Amino acid sequence: MKSKEIIDDVTMKRAITRITYEIIERNKNLENTVLAGIKTRGVFLAKRIQERLSQLEKLELPLIELDIKPFRDDFKVEEDTTFAPVDITEKDVILVDDVLFTGRTIRAAIDNLVSLGRPKRVSLAVLVDRGHRELPIRADYVGKNIPTSSSEEVIVEVVEVDGQDRVTLVEEA
Repeated sequence: MKSKEIIDDVTMKRAITRITYEIIERNKNLENTVLAGIKTRGVFLAKRIQERLSQLEKLELPLIELDIKPFRDDFKVEEDTTFAPVDITEKDVILVDDVLFTGRTIRAAIDNLVSLGRPKRVSLAVLVDRGHRELPIRADYVGKNIPTSSSEEVIVEVVEVDGQDRVTLVEEA
């Protein structure tokens, strides 16, 4: 099994900053915006975007921690550990995840969102878009596009969970 680091900690920080600037540029008014991080790593990436928005725009956006497991189509988990401290009805919601692959995780996240309320608009920010979509889903904000083969796996590590920030591409044997 070969692995290759494709994003280091500095590059990850830059990508998150770039995504944050794009969010600011594309949204005239962020007052009606909610960030929704997909558990687990998407939550930590969303918190970083939230911190950058606070630094750059002096704005405190609410953050939802979305659990998509009960909404998946491949296996069901009954317990929903979603933490939603704010009503999303008529809000602009920005979903945040680490890797966009088939689109099935995002579909489950959207199902969870609409179970919480009726957002005005939903957009998607991902650290890595690796292609291979099975559903018609695309990211609005992308840290890095990484073309992959189906035999490769993208591993995102964040310091809050894994002790370091990096993205590696692993070739399956």
